Amino acid sequence: MTEPADVLVRVPSLLRPFTGGREELLLAVEGAVSVAALLDTIGAQFPVFDRRVRDETGALRRYVNIYLGHDDVRRLRGTDTEVQPGQELMIIQSVAGG
Repeated sequence: MTEPADVLVRVPSLLRPFTGGREELLLAVEGAVSVAALLDTIGAQFPVFDRRVRDETGALRRYVNIYLGHDDVRRLRGTDTEVQPGQELMIIQSVAGG
């Protein structure tokens, strides 16, 4: 049996009010999981966070980018991108202005 390990999810300041002020979330995983599964886990605990990050179809909102290492997951396999234990996801929310 595989020992659980953590995936670190870094939360941008604009989304921290929806994660109880947390700037980092540690999610225990047992092997590779998809970005979507990680977002499901976070969304179960923080539903407003989930609505800010994904639309009603489960797709990332256009102003939200998620990086696995240095790679935007949209350029990989989107929310189907696999994340290994010990890896880090960084969520970046674009800020519009004029």
